[in-house]
Amino acid sequence: MATTTSTPKITVLGSLNIDLVAYVSHHPLPGETMTANSVAVSPGGKGANQAVACAKLSRSHTSSSSSEGETAHITMLGTVGADSYGTLLKENLAKHGVDVSGVRVLDDAPGSKTGMAMIVVDEPTGQNRIILSPEGNHFLQPEHVADVAHLSAAGQEKPDLLIMQLEIPVPTVLQALKTAKQNGVQVLLNPAPAVPLPDEAFAGLAHLVVNETEASILSGLEESVLDTEEGLEKVGKVFLQRGVKTVIVTLGGRGVFFMTDNGEKKGLVQAEKAKVVDTTAAGDTFVGMYALEVVTAAKKGERFDIDGAVRKANKAAAKTVERAGAQDSIPWRDELL
Repeated sequence: MATTTSTPKITVLGSLNIDLVAYVSHHPLPGETMTANSVAVSPGGKGANQAVACAKLSRSHTSSSSSEGETAHITMLGTVGADSYGTLLKENLAKHGVDVSGVRVLDDAPGSKTGMAMIVVDEPTGQNRIILSPEGNHFLQPEHVADVAHLSAAGQEKPDLLIMQLEIPVPTVLQALKTAKQNGVQVLLNPAPAVPLPDEAFAGLAHLVVNETEASILSGLEESVLDTEEGLEKVGKVFLQRGVKTVIVTLGGRGVFFMTDNGEKKGLVQAEKAKVVDTTAAGDTFVGMYALEVVTAAKKGERFDIDGAVRKANKAAAKTVERAGAQDSIPWRDELL
């Protein structure tokens, strides 16, 4: 029997990777061999990062792994290998208050390993370059999300919001979108890394969060179009015409552009000032904070204040880039007060 709770429920369906991060004085040129200033091994993956962002931003650091005082219950769905990295990822999620009962360990799949990302961070600018090896993430198949019961952990009600990215197989994402739509579950899609998607992926989509590159690839327009606010509106309208309800385009140092269906609300919110150290989980933090604002407003029966939500998400992301790492750099709720 499913449990009932007044606390909003967010499910994150996505990737879990271990990050191997090298901090360098500059990004290497073709053919160049260089020595890193330092190297770190840390939990990551866009799915796991966004789950941790939702969890940390929904509670204070004093209640970390406890549900006490949480403003949302966060469940992670994904796959890891039966190896030390998979164990580390699950333990780190749980430590930050994420429900990991829906994370499948691939002990019955010979040769499967936990996903891995090789990240090079340019220390002077904080900008990164990432090479992803999905490994176990590709064992998450459409049949695993074909029923609404599969969009939450066993014994839970269906989520108030489903968050997804594209570091798991695209057919799985498309099936989850279909399942969610058929069962009245709102979806926030952060299509990274971007690949062309069929029009049905956008029809009825509640929230689309993209950066400039993703917006260009998915809209079919040149990235230079996004250089002006007029161009941003043009890109936003492409997605709205495909059926998206709310479009968010993150622009790094330029800020964030948002637009709702029929152009009822739109705007360009300036970026928060920050001393950039590492941009690795900034976008994931933005998604986490924005998602919490979405479910909180819905649970209270209040009109969603998109401008306010974008500003809060901007503030959280700015805090993240001032620290090194992925999940460790994401702030707790009380750090933003």
